[in-house]
Amino acid sequence: MTILEKALEERSKKVNKVESTKALKAPMDVYAQLTDIAAAGYEGLAKEDSAYFLKCFGLFDKGEDFMLRVRVPGGQLSYEQAVCIGEVAKLYGNDYIDITTRMQVELRYIQIADIAKVLSALKKCGLSTFQTGVDNPRNIVTDPLDGIAYDCVIESMPLIRQLQDIFIENPEWISALPRKFNTAVLGSLSNSCNIFGHDCNFVLAQKDGVFGFNIYLGARVGMQAQDANTFVTAEEVPTFFKSLLTVFKNYGYRDNRNKNRLVFLLNDVGIDNFIDAVKAEAGLAFSSAGVTMVQSQNIALGSNKVLGRNGKYNYKVIIPSGIFSGTNLIASAEVAKAQGDGNLRLTYDQNLYVINVPSENLKALESSEVITHYAQFNNLYFADMIACAGTETCSFGVIPNKPDAIEMAHFLSSEVAIENANVRMNWSACPKGCGVHGIADIGFEGCKAKLSDGTRVDGVHIFLGGKITREAQEAHTLHKALPISEAKHHVKYLLKTYAEHKLRAETYEAFDDRFLSRNYSFQALAFFTKINYVLNEKLGLDIMLELEAEPKSSKREEYEIFGFGLKLYKLLTGEKRYDSVVGLAANMLKPTSIKRDTVSKLNDKVPAKLSEIIYNMTHENKKERAAVFSELLVALKEI
Repeated sequence: MTILEKALEERSKKVNKVESTKALKAPMDVYAQLTDIAAAGYEGLAKEDSAYFLKCFGLFDKGEDFMLRVRVPGGQLSYEQAVCIGEVAKLYGNDYIDITTRMQVELRYIQIADIAKVLSALKKCGLSTFQTGVDNPRNIVTDPLDGIAYDCVIESMPLIRQLQDIFIENPEWISALPRKFNTAVLGSLSNSCNIFGHDCNFVLAQKDGVFGFNIYLGARVGMQAQDANTFVTAEEVPTFFKSLLTVFKNYGYRDNRNKNRLVFLLNDVGIDNFIDAVKAEAGLAFSSAGVTMVQSQNIALGSNKVLGRNGKYNYKVIIPSGIFSGTNLIASAEVAKAQGDGNLRLTYDQNLYVINVPSENLKALESSEVITHYAQFNNLYFADMIACAGTETCSFGVIPNKPDAIEMAHFLSSEVAIENANVRMNWSACPKGCGVHGIADIGFEGCKAKLSDGTRVDGVHIFLGGKITREAQEAHTLHKALPISEAKHHVKYLLKTYAEHKLRAETYEAFDDRFLSRNYSFQALAFFTKINYVLNEKLGLDIMLELEAEPKSSKREEYEIFGFGLKLYKLLTGEKRYDSVVGLAANMLKPTSIKRDTVSKLNDKVPAKLSEIIYNMTHENKKERAAVFSELLVALKEI
């Protein structure tokens, strides 16, 4: 018995409810009855169809209507397809469209009586909604400028079509997997599709002078993919992919649905053993990994247009939180046809490109009504923002989310405008993490929080320091359960520091590596944003505790606490706490003792609690000082 067989046997003692539902009927039998289902209305809708089978075809029952996912391979839409989606949205979906992080679209408010007509209309223009939900291979993503940008080494779209042909609308693969399966193929140097964030990732690589892909496997919310130490050529990609899906279908777990993603199988059997099984299934001995070539975040970093290697421009239209409309999708398609080649590209960050625009057509493009309308969002805080659906359209949402993301972007634009900069702020409305907050520079996860009077309000957990460039890294928690009305100020102080200390054209991700994470602990950064919120938004003192470019604390918490305390004492009193200090030791040649209320006596705007906090941070006896930032953060809540 192989290690995969043993792992499956151990996890096969029971089957989850979804697997029991899947055994009731064949998905294609339900698809064949869509006209009858539409005619029968909600009264005749079978529970298992609503809960599972319709999702195989992108139809998600929202109680009064349906959300419909439309598959857009690689995010590439022809003029005809864009117009078709726009017209369907206008006619059947309240003119509403969401652009998603899988580079596809979601239509909402579809009535049950119209579902068969909607799917038929989409199918006529070559669009499928198959396998966009539940236990299926989902839409495959890539660089939105695949085949166009200067940094594209291997065009990915032909490969994506080959991969999709394996499973799309194929009864053998519809609902056949233990869990959903996300895939990305990146043949470019820039990481413009979160390339380390999927179940299966084909990442541009080079080995022995041959370009191909290194394989990374097993990402999920809160965890980036693992290096599988495997290199495949472009010709080997379809064979590897089909073999991988087959191994996962045969050995993936079907008991605890929360632990059925590919990563759990990998963790149990080891990635080397799993790859050996894939090799055996494929009948090929794939090479060990080459050199991963991803080098940057986005070739168009900081710009809303980028010159392609064909000499034509590609113009990025910023769609706040991906909230779009059928009317504007049609308008974008018409502009693309008039000024470009008619095609559009959807992006991982919920925006779109009008592609292949000759330089002489740029002025006409930029003066068109739809482009002019969205030009107002061409700034730092909207350009790379991601936000998943919130409470208005998702039953899992804890906060409205998309409106919250837009409001914060407007706030930051007015408070901290920064030139030649890039910051990725991602919002998830709940712990499911559909807004991929965990790999953002600054991420937000929706939750409930409390005001000082105990009132429950919409809040967020704030995450800091996610990485997506040369290697993926999950962000660290900065604050838990902050009211959104407070959270925006914490972010403001982080960005003020970025504005003050960033190098020319330095991204926030690079700035975090060079300045924040290298010099300060995450506990210190949490205190930094909290104390500035207290000083300014709560006390109105108009002063800021600033971070040094070369602190001497070496990220040791006791040194950071002491150093911050000395700065606060000087800021609030105008006096030095000690004549001099060496490390944690103060010069005691002169009397330097203070009392808990000393800072308040020297500055009557400082409340007694803050005076006490500074006293505890700077006590002349090292053993009497506050030892950890967590106790200080708790104390600051009392101000």
